[in-house]
Amino acid sequence: MTASSEAAPLVVVVGPTASGKTELAIRLAEERGGEIVSADSVQVYRRFDIGSGKPSAEERARAVHHVLDVLDPNEPIDAAGWATLATRAIDDIRARGREPIVCGGTFLWVRALLFGLASAPQADATIRARHRARAETDGRPALHAELAQIDPESAARLAPNDLVRVSRALEVHELTGIPLSRWQAEHGFRTPRYTARLIGVRRERDELDRRIEARVRAMLAAGWLDEVSALHAAGYGASRAMGAVGYKQVSLALASGAPIDTEALALSIVRATRIFARRQRTWLRDEPVEWLEPRKE
Repeated sequence: MTASSEAAPLVVVVGPTASGKTELAIRLAEERGGEIVSADSVQVYRRFDIGSGKPSAEERARAVHHVLDVLDPNEPIDAAGWATLATRAIDDIRARGREPIVCGGTFLWVRALLFGLASAPQADATIRARHRARAETDGRPALHAELAQIDPESAARLAPNDLVRVSRALEVHELTGIPLSRWQAEHGFRTPRYTARLIGVRRERDELDRRIEARVRAMLAAGWLDEVSALHAAGYGASRAMGAVGYKQVSLALASGAPIDTEALALSIVRATRIFARRQRTWLRDEPVEWLEPRKE
């Protein structure tokens, strides 16, 4: 994986969910002759549209988007794989005289793009298969609990349902005897692959909470339940993206077989999303983000 040698800073739009990243990135693309490179671990998958907040057809008409809808939902991808796709897109955009604008809320992926990843050992298919089998029998939180014992720092930043990343952290420890957090600390993300300019929309917590609730209700009204039902019918019920915030709650509601209380479901998604947004804000707390005031509506 090689990075472009272009000296112009790479614009990266970051921020918690529902803060207005997509609209800001599109406006920047329109103003600067740019194209957007998506950094979202759910939007990378086809058919996960409504609940991921994937840009609409109208938004895509305003700005070209890359690394969006590129994988079948059952295909795996990690930070390194996404960074490879993003690097290719950035080089292609710049080669055509356009400006790449990275936009998304999967900040580990963004960090992998900007600084690379620790040189931890290669994946082991046998270990990963064992982890998947255990997750099926004991549940994903059991793997997370094991990780908390051997690598509490990694466990603290990973969601219990994030099987891909939890499995990777366990795998690294099993192969090397060294916690993944130590591999990453020693790597330190010290060698920039790009000079970057991080930009986000400033939202006070109460305002962000209101925007999250409005967004969740709009998604449910747009047919989110039908989308998830169709994904299950197509064989994607066990996909990684189905464990994402919101999709997990909708999936569980459908699996229960009971009549769905839409109001209770909405509130459960809102609560989970607010927790996720706070985790995102924690990720960005020490980053040099230029926080812009929201445009008056």
